[in-house]
Amino acid sequence: MNTRQLRHFLAVLDLGSLAAAAEAVHLSPPALSRSLRALEDELRVPLFDRQDRRLRPTPFALAYAERARRIVFDEREGARMLGLMRAGQSGTLAFGMGSSIALTLLAPMLQQLLAAAPGLRVKTLVQSTDLLTDALRRERLDFFVGDVRVAAQDRELVAEPLHRCSFAWYARRDHPLAGRPGLVFDDLARYPLILSGYADEAIMRRLADLYGLTLPLDEHFAASTNDVATVLALVSTGDAIVPSTDVAVVSALRERSVARLDVVPALELELTLGIIERAGRTRAPAAAHAFDLVRTFFAAVAAEAAAQRELRSSVSRTRRRRR
Repeated sequence: MNTRQLRHFLAVLDLGSLAAAAEAVHLSPPALSRSLRALEDELRVPLFDRQDRRLRPTPFALAYAERARRIVFDEREGARMLGLMRAGQSGTLAFGMGSSIALTLLAPMLQQLLAAAPGLRVKTLVQSTDLLTDALRRERLDFFVGDVRVAAQDRELVAEPLHRCSFAWYARRDHPLAGRPGLVFDDLARYPLILSGYADEAIMRRLADLYGLTLPLDEHFAASTNDVATVLALVSTGDAIVPSTDVAVVSALRERSVARLDVVPALELELTLGIIERAGRTRAPAAAHAFDLVRTFFAAVAAEAAAQRELRSSVSRTRRRRR
């Protein structure tokens, strides 16, 4: 028995005529009659009495009709559900990201995902790369947005690199050091320094080497927190200074609440962000839309970073002309 046979049975039951039912299901009357016979043979009961060239439903047919309708309905709804999932409009999606990315990306990303697919159920995790990687390996996440180096160290993971971060020191727009050329670390150390985010050991060592600092770095900073929103609040409303990625401060730069400081040597650190997945795992259908949103976000960050570089170059050219 299959649902095609059930649809044939219901068509005859509803229309009361083999010819009308055959036209409705796009079969010839003989082919429809054979389908009904096959269903009766499988169910081992007569479904129609064939009298006066008419098919009259038997008590078996009337008793079975409601269940047959339910089976056909469930098959149709199941196919519809899978279609919605293929289109990314239903199902589940679980993803994560670091706090510096989540600050700007997470809320608008959720808004756009849910607006496009009201039937979607989304779970998110904002954590450090090691915890996000563990959740991905345990298949608690479909993907996360973070440091792509983790995939180079684990063949079970694959990554799509999207953005090479630039680093710098940042302070509020009207900070006493803002606009001053050639600052050194001793200039920065006169103000509260905030260590932000989930910096790994390699970045910490590089930061120490650049400025001749001893480890642990915490000893040189007034505060350390992985809550980027708190860091930006401290920087934009006081004299605090923070080393940060362009991703973490993109909104603050756009709003002109913080400024990049001209520090020598420049804060040259290596970090490429992207999308990390489990290798060989079937991708959640809704992930395609989510990936497009992540790509668009990093493209906007890159454009903002380019605009900031051009602005700094313009200011520098103006200063040289005035000299």
